[in-house]
Amino acid sequence: MQTGSLGLLAVVAVVVAMVSVLGGMAAYRPLQNITSGTGVGAVTWWPLLVYGPWTVGSLCIIRSALHRRRAVHSWFVVLLFSSIAVSLSVAQADKTLTGIAGASLPALSSLACFQQLVRQITLTLPPQQSARRHRQAESSRT
Repeated sequence: MQTGSLGLLAVVAVVVAMVSVLGGMAAYRPLQNITSGTGVGAVTWWPLLVYGPWTVGSLCIIRSALHRRRAVHSWFVVLLFSSIAVSLSVAQADKTLTGIAGASLPALSSLACFQQLVRQITLTLPPQQSARRHRQAESSRT
């Protein structure tokens, strides 16, 4: 049971990585077009200012999940920068239903897949026994 659970977690992690990379590739060009008229070479890298905090926040959430801790601040960062990515992509999209859907789906699908990965990590880890309960059980035996 544990081996199957870890195997599925590995598959989920690979799919999340693929969706995130493909979503970033799909959203990078429209975000890059926002600053196309400035003519500054370093400006072409500015979408990393959106996806950099998203990536760091995601890694912090995974670390917190592995340590069975809450990551409210990191979730706020991920949600904020996902919202920024969606807003900027939609602003560059054709103002049709399919244009807006196509612009918003990469960031939203990455966010949804990432949330499911974190959920799988927390389900795969065994429940943490608190030291307090352990001490209470020992003291009741004596």
